[in-house]
Amino acid sequence: MSYFVTGATGFIGRHLVRELLDHREGDVFVLVREGSLHRMEALISRWDTDRVVPVVGDLSTDALGVDPAWVKAHRGDVDHFFHLAAIYDMTADDQTNETLNVGGTRNALALAEALDVGCLHHVSSVAAAGEHRGRFDESMFDEGQHLPSAYHRTKHESERIVREEGGVPWRVYRPAVVVGASDTGEMDKVDGPYYFFGAMKMMRDRLPSWLPLIGLDLGDTNVVPVDYVAAAMDHIAHLPDRDGEAFHLVNPEPQPVVDMVNAFCAAAGAPRFATPIDRGMTRYLPRALTPAGILNTLAGNGAVQSALDLVTSRVGIPAEVLAHTSFTAVFDSRRTEQALAGSGIGVPDLESYARTLWTYWEEHLDESTGRDPRVRDKLQGRYVVVTGASSGIGKVTALKVAQAGGTPVLVARGKEKLDELRELIEARGGTAVVQPCDLSDLEAIDALCETLTAELPSIDYVVNNAGRSIRRSLRLSQDRFHDFERTMQLNYFGAVRLVMGLVPAMRANRGGHVVNVSSIGVQTNPPRFSAYVASKAALDSWSNVVSSELFGDGITFTNIHMPLVRTPMIAPTKLYDKFPTISPAQAADLVIEAMVERPHEINTALGNAGAIAHTLTPKLAFRVLNMAYHVFPDSAAAKGEVGGGRESEQIMLARMFKGVHW
Repeated sequence: MSYFVTGATGFIGRHLVRELLDHREGDVFVLVREGSLHRMEALISRWDTDRVVPVVGDLSTDALGVDPAWVKAHRGDVDHFFHLAAIYDMTADDQTNETLNVGGTRNALALAEALDVGCLHHVSSVAAAGEHRGRFDESMFDEGQHLPSAYHRTKHESERIVREEGGVPWRVYRPAVVVGASDTGEMDKVDGPYYFFGAMKMMRDRLPSWLPLIGLDLGDTNVVPVDYVAAAMDHIAHLPDRDGEAFHLVNPEPQPVVDMVNAFCAAAGAPRFATPIDRGMTRYLPRALTPAGILNTLAGNGAVQSALDLVTSRVGIPAEVLAHTSFTAVFDSRRTEQALAGSGIGVPDLESYARTLWTYWEEHLDESTGRDPRVRDKLQGRYVVVTGASSGIGKVTALKVAQAGGTPVLVARGKEKLDELRELIEARGGTAVVQPCDLSDLEAIDALCETLTAELPSIDYVVNNAGRSIRRSLRLSQDRFHDFERTMQLNYFGAVRLVMGLVPAMRANRGGHVVNVSSIGVQTNPPRFSAYVASKAALDSWSNVVSSELFGDGITFTNIHMPLVRTPMIAPTKLYDKFPTISPAQAADLVIEAMVERPHEINTALGNAGAIAHTLTPKLAFRVLNMAYHVFPDSAAAKGEVGGGRESEQIMLARMFKGVHW
């Protein structure tokens, strides 16, 4: 069995090809433009397969521009022809939609007929339903519905072409709003609900998360992850006797727009919205009088839309998207559910993967750092040594430095992960330098410093991020003195050796800045972290002393007393799974702030309060910490068994002292 796929380098296409490679046999021929061959070859290398075969062509050319000799040689060999290549963008202009969606479908249909394929699988969209009111099932298509935009019109027309003009068997798939993968969050562009993420980030950074906000009932939407869409298409395509049918790849239950927004707000740590008017009071109003209808009407007015564009562009939300946040139709997917019965393929609840989507956006798609002129002024053309760059805070910091035009120098033990990060940075138009090093090996650090000094034009910033955390009580540490030695070796001696080795280069460059990723624990002294907090406090004190010595050379230091961050370092302590934490991207934003503003310290309000409490009321502070010591047991990783904690008290204390490492 063999396959032909258009749009294989696209978002859904990549996941579909992966499904075919994982679950099917036979060659997968993929349409690719001549200029995109390198991109496809990179994908094939990542897939590690010889079953994917590029076929040069173009969506805008008759029969997709595929060499007639190739078509003749493969006529009758292609069992399944998946047509995914199209424009999936509400903001695209009429001509682009017409060329890619309508013209591209005609050309794909012509090639499918020339190849005499077993079945043409056409990826349409629920947008083909336009503004149909009420239930829209999978047998419905041309119901006289209003098609309000070029995207709606061309998705409807391209589906009509497959249904009425083709001479091959067909199946149609209508996905709802497709978001990133539910397991990894992977997404390749800002689209759909992602347009609102920038505004959510602004709310998170400027408003307390507990503040209730008043929202509007903007109707229902429908969101599905790309891995569900790809898996469902693969499964349904191989079912017998389903030609001539359409399938709704949607969430069976409509999702209120406010609920979707709140799921992402919760994932971001932003305030959530409450709707003051119950939907039951407005459901019988004409759509034109509902909030969603009013918004749609306003956006359709040229002058008003221009005003909306001016306002919404400040937070990255195009007016066209704002006008089409909800669906008037309710998509009946019983045919699809029946087809998938017993397969284990279903739509997960958005709440179960909202944080995964948010994290991927925040780490990979948020471009606010690169757009900030202050950041670009300080980082563009600069070399930034980032330790612990293979994951967590270090990885996201490196991505943000590259986004702002700087060159991150990636330092960690594992070269493979550093190479992957460099490739990612270069794919986005940035540059990076890989320098693997075991930062617990002082001689290796000396060699690293010699290499960096000799090979880099300058060393402008050093981010001491690599670290080791140990959470273990003194009672369990009596025969584990090596815990203190190895923590100090990496967190203190390694960092000091690196800075001392690079100071001559920074002095020759007439300046430099060192950012130490320290801990809120240095200010609050939580129990069970004696090894970790001591190593961070030592680095703080060392930096404070040498700051006065190096000030005249233009070399400065910032100690960030970082609150609890959701990184692999805290993973062994399972009770942290329910604790309020900041994301690696939020932590990386603090690192960027430290490089731009160069303050002596960056603290949280709670950290400052802890430091004051230890100074003014030390006995009370130790009494509270002793209570926490008894409430939070040693972790399973620390004592080799599952600890029986008092969960309600743990969560209460964790929320009262948000960000502290218990």
